[in-house]
Amino acid sequence: MSASRAELTRRLLDPAQVVIADGAMGTILYAKGVFINQCYDELNVRQPDLVRGVHAEYVRAGAELLETNSFGANRTKLQHYGLEGQVREFNVAAARLAREAALDQALVAGAVGPLGVRIEPYGPTSREEAQELFAEQMRALREGGVDCFILETFSDLDEIAQAVKAARSVDPALPVIAQMTVGIDGVTSFGVPPEEVAEALDATGADIIGLNCSVGPQTILEAIERMRPVTAKKISAMPNAGMPRDVGGRAMYMASPEYMANYARHLIQAGVHLVGGCCGTTPEHIRAMVDGVRPLVPRHATVEGSAGGGRMSRVAAHHESHAVPPVPLAERSHWGAKLAAGEFVTSVEIVPPRGVDPSKMLAEVAKLKAAGVDAVNVPDGPRAQSRMSAIATSVLIEQQCGIETVTHYACRDRNLLGMLSDLLGASALGLHNVLLVTGDPPKMGPYPDATAVFDIDAIGLTNLVSRLNHGVDPGGNSIGAPTRYVIGVGVNPVAIDVEHELKRFHWKVDAGAEFAVTQPVFDTEQLESFVRRIEASRIPVVAGIWPLVSARNAEFLANEVPGVTVPPAVIDRMRRASEKSKEHAVAEGIAIAREMLERVRPVVHGVQVSAPFGKVELALDVFRA
Repeated sequence: MSASRAELTRRLLDPAQVVIADGAMGTILYAKGVFINQCYDELNVRQPDLVRGVHAEYVRAGAELLETNSFGANRTKLQHYGLEGQVREFNVAAARLAREAALDQALVAGAVGPLGVRIEPYGPTSREEAQELFAEQMRALREGGVDCFILETFSDLDEIAQAVKAARSVDPALPVIAQMTVGIDGVTSFGVPPEEVAEALDATGADIIGLNCSVGPQTILEAIERMRPVTAKKISAMPNAGMPRDVGGRAMYMASPEYMANYARHLIQAGVHLVGGCCGTTPEHIRAMVDGVRPLVPRHATVEGSAGGGRMSRVAAHHESHAVPPVPLAERSHWGAKLAAGEFVTSVEIVPPRGVDPSKMLAEVAKLKAAGVDAVNVPDGPRAQSRMSAIATSVLIEQQCGIETVTHYACRDRNLLGMLSDLLGASALGLHNVLLVTGDPPKMGPYPDATAVFDIDAIGLTNLVSRLNHGVDPGGNSIGAPTRYVIGVGVNPVAIDVEHELKRFHWKVDAGAEFAVTQPVFDTEQLESFVRRIEASRIPVVAGIWPLVSARNAEFLANEVPGVTVPPAVIDRMRRASEKSKEHAVAEGIAIAREMLERVRPVVHGVQVSAPFGKVELALDVFRA
């Protein structure tokens, strides 16, 4: 490293020294004609002169820290373009292009953004997997010659903690800048306020902590003013050039260079010592900021004691401070009480109506109440069909029929905020039993062009509901009285990849699952084998049972319903019966279902019997041995 770069590094790490970073890369590339549907990271190898030229513009404007064009160059994000095999190539090229433009006039920061997938506890990606994905990108950036790492635009404190760990594992000597993003209300998307963001980033061990992106300089300034008193770390701030406005169909950032320069001065006076820009910020903005901050004498704000050593993580501390013990399982619902007591539970699955008239369905449910069935299972858009909301259907059933429901809730149709709203509302309406599922993709149903959200999967959703039962939201904020959900999850004993299914099941239990419902069972030996393998989990298992009505019904389940396996012997029985008459076929289907019920009774804690085509009598016939 040259003497000038060594001096710049010293200044970067000195809490009293002001360093000016560059502005946006994507904004400039877009202005130069690169369409937004392209992979901007690929430009490092496809149009290197273009990327190098943008870096050079920022150097001429006076930037002392250049960020590499690698924000989305991790394996998971590159998969969207089919480019996941080029992680190393893109990142090495990104670092070298910035290095060539910087010469010895500026430092090069390896830019690393979020993975684009949720990590535990709200997603299927483990913390260890996340660390390795980050490390893969960082190793390539280091190979290309970066002087430090800058982790930016993170909204999940758990995820950025894994990124910091990855950076330290790749090269403990390289400085790490860790930046979160907040909304216009000044808190993260998980509801974490700036003070706690500062404490959490401090605890990761990053050298410089701060905020970037999403909002303009005024909101960033207000958040920084709340962060400064609780940390002794050097603070960075890289706001957008205001909030974007739609101008002729294009997103335009309206903050002028003079406005940004004015706020740069305010930020430094508030304790920021690494300042730059994010979306909408151009070399003109950076030049104005450089000119505007030169007259300032840096201040070194201090805090009594270090905010880092020995402090528990923000997530753990915040969760601990607001969480309350959950309501005992036996007190949450009749269903929960029977499970807690080890009693055998019975339920019948009835799909919601297609239209707005629930009267026929409610009349059928009344028969279940009279027959002494414990609960009604209400699927949530099974096979991506358009039906009445499972929550609305469940409320109607409980209020008008007086029987509890087990409400299925799928991740397909709502983002994390929508799920949180639904679950809080459902609890307020008196629903207490839920079965949390990922959900069938829209392409299975009659609206294949409909989009799916899948913001989190069933494991993440289980974590979410478990936290609500402890009285806290995803950000660890108190919701007041806790929800009283009995948390169920799905499990498939005959999955093609049984080992993967077992892993997911154990993750669901770790996340807070309290009972499991299987896919329809037609092979009791496979069920028994699976139950033996999950005995250590110690949560009740409810077996799914489906009364077949015809050979065609059996063949449909076997070939077109994911996760359901119908053995050839069962299909043969249904074919022989169907050849006689429809009545014989229905009777044979009931007989098979009764056999399944008797065989599984000793190894499970209950059954969920489906009502084919809404025919409750068929389900009740299964119980009439």
